[in-house]
Order: sequence, then structure tokens, then C-alpha cells
Amino acid sequence: MKINSLLFCFCCYLFVCSHAFATGNYQEPSEFIQEVFSGDAPKVSKIWIKKDLKVKIREIMEHDLGVLRLKYWKKDDRTVWILEEIGKERLITTGIVINDNKIESIKVLAFRESRGWEVRYPFFTDQFSDAALKENKQLDRHIDGISGATLSVRAMTKMARLALFLHQEIERRAKPGQIEQR
Repeated sequence: MKINSLLFCFCCYLFVCSHAFATGNYQEPSEFIQEVFSGDAPKVSKIWIKKDLKVKIREIMEHDLGVLRLKYWKKDDRTVWILEEIGKERLITTGIVINDNKIESIKVLAFRESRGWEVRYPFFTDQFSDAALKENKQLDRHIDGISGATLSVRAMTKMARLALFLHQEIERRAKPGQIEQR
């Protein structure tokens, strides 16, 4: 009987603490950027979110981003985006690398939700490798969901679509006043 009580207490402890193990900062954005560019990261650039772009972003994200500009890092045909989206209640921070209009890699840098943390593992993120954006701003492939992580999966998919769209946008237009290098 005493062993059953101890086992029950231990299981309760693991259940309560599982949230603490699932959430956290896995990698700082600056470290991710340095890693992607092998320690030789380009200067940060910004894309200004003006009216026309805001409408297109709202189509992808299903809400306004609430920012005037987004930062990115570009070298040759490769861009890196650090994006955030709410899963259910809290932000998921993701680093996304776009190379030649396809996703090279996607990585969860910080996860703050109590559920859905499985999206940070390669079995999920590997699905995005080489994904591209179709004309209707949808991915060119189906991304399998994770039971119990629907909103986190949806957030990751939206961020992937947004990074691909923004990459195409900076490639398409390099007019003064819309993209600012710093």
C-alpha cells in the first residue's frame, strides 16, 4: 500500500512538472542566426509593413501582426526570419531559414505553451523541409498534425507560410523606402 502511495505521488509530481519540462527557451535567436550563417551573419535588414503588405500578411496569419516592420537576415538567396505566433495562449518563437524560395529549416527557439511542445522535435519540423508557397499562399504540401497540439501545429504552419511569403516579397521588390538595410 505504501509503495502504491509513493508511486501515485511520483506520477502526480511528473504530471504537474511536465509543463516545466515542455516550455522553455531552447536557443537564443542570435545564436540561431550565427549557427545558420556559420558565424558570419549578415547585417540585419527590415521589411516595412505598409498597407498592401499588411493585407496579405493578414490573409496568411488571420490577424494583424501589430508591428511596423520585421527583421530578417539575408545572404545571397538565403534569408533567416525570427517569427512569433500564439499557439493557444502564449507565443512560440521560431527561426526559419528560406533558401531559393523553399524552407531549408525551421526550428522552435522558445515554446511557452503548456501543450503542443511536440512541434519542436524533428519528427514534426522535418515535414517543412523544401516546402514552397503556392500562388494561393498555401504550402505545397500537407503538414501532418499532432494529436493535442492542433493550435501549435497551426501556428508553425502560419509562420512557415509567412516566412516564405516575406522572402518572395523582398526578392520581388527592392524599392527604396520599403526595405531598409541597417
